[in-house]
Parts: sequence; C-alpha cells; structure tokens
Amino acid sequence: MPIIITIDGPSGAGKGTISRMLAKKLGFHYLDSGALYRLLGLAAERHRVATDNTKALITLAEHMDIRFETTSDGDFKSLLEGEDVTKAMRTETTASLASQVASHLNVRAALLKRQQHFATDPGLIADGRDMGTVVFPDAALKIYLTASIEERAQRRYKELLEKGEDVSLPALVEQVRSRDERDMSRDASPLIPAADAVELDTSELSIQEVMDTVLNLTVVKGLFASIHQ
Repeated sequence: MPIIITIDGPSGAGKGTISRMLAKKLGFHYLDSGALYRLLGLAAERHRVATDNTKALITLAEHMDIRFETTSDGDFKSLLEGEDVTKAMRTETTASLASQVASHLNVRAALLKRQQHFATDPGLIADGRDMGTVVFPDAALKIYLTASIEERAQRRYKELLEKGEDVSLPALVEQVRSRDERDMSRDASPLIPAADAVELDTSELSIQEVMDTVLNLTVVKGLFASIHQ
C-alpha cells in the first residue's frame, strides 16, 4: 500500500496550502478532494442541474470529464471537459455549490472510488473534509487543521482583495459560519476529526510554522525516514 497522509479541516484552515507544500516536499501525489466537489458544482451549474437533483448529480459525478495537471512552476491546475477552470473554482459561488452537492450521501458515495484511485505509489497527500474518516480510514497519518471563523474569514478576505475583488468581511464571516454549520451537521460524512487524527489550530501560526509541525509529525510517525530511505 502506498503511504497516505490525510489533512482534513474546514475551509480557510490552511489545509490546501499545507497539503500542496507537503506533496512537493515528499514527492507524493496530491488529491484536493474539495476540487472534485467544486468541479461537480461547476458541472452542475453549466449543465443546469439543480443541486437538489440527486439522481442527475450522481450521473455527473460518475461521468464528468476531469483532470488534474501539474503546471511548469510545480503548481496544480484543474480541467473540466478540457477547460482550465482553476480560477473559476476559487470563487465563493463555486465554494457554495460544492458544499451543496456534497451534502448528498449518494453523491459522496459516487465520488468515493474516484478519490481512492488517487492512492498510488510512492504516496498520497489527501486534502479534504472526510479523508481520514471515510475515504482513507487506514491512512498512516491523519491531521485535522482548524482555525477560528474570524481568522479564516480574514484570510479569505485578504486573498480576494489581492485579486481585486470587492468583498465584505462581515459577509465572509457569515458565509464561513454558514458553510461550517452545513458541513458539520450534514448526515453524509459530516466534518469532524478522525478519532486518531492530530488536531492543530492554525489561527496564530504562520504557514511555515504549520508546515514544520506537520513535517515533525511525519518524523514522529516514522514516515519521513521511510520515505527518504
């Protein structure tokens, strides 16, 4: 079995950034499971499928044409039906669509095997909300990143301002709060830490401090040494 490290947590906790950094550092494959749900949300919007039409969403989930590619600078991009939709996937509208389609148990089941197929040698960093609890319950290391709602909204606010978007911080706080409530209370794979996950609050930590802590966890688990034998 390839080595699998899962990094779960709510939006804005830093799991995407840390997962990508860790995948590059270890030379592992990277699964952004949230991207799958965002892609499904985008596909639903483009094909005019309502987010409460479970049957149609399952059909889309099983057959949508998606690819993840590494760019020349080592970053990752997402393609839907051959089109680079990386930028479109980062909007708040797409994030909301993703949360809505992810609330359906049968839709999540339809995407489960697609996610598990990413687990190939030498290893996988899986970033999401139920990677350690549902998709890869036997992962070698499970990490759960979190941060306060206010801090996560502030991070998103800064990111959107840098992109030149006109946004309201109070509105973002409410969006984050609403998404948390929806993700944590849903019947299908609610957002909770795995029982054996290491929980880390990133509210007061820099990206490098979080990365150093995560790398230390791989050493403690004996993974870093085995990876670099």
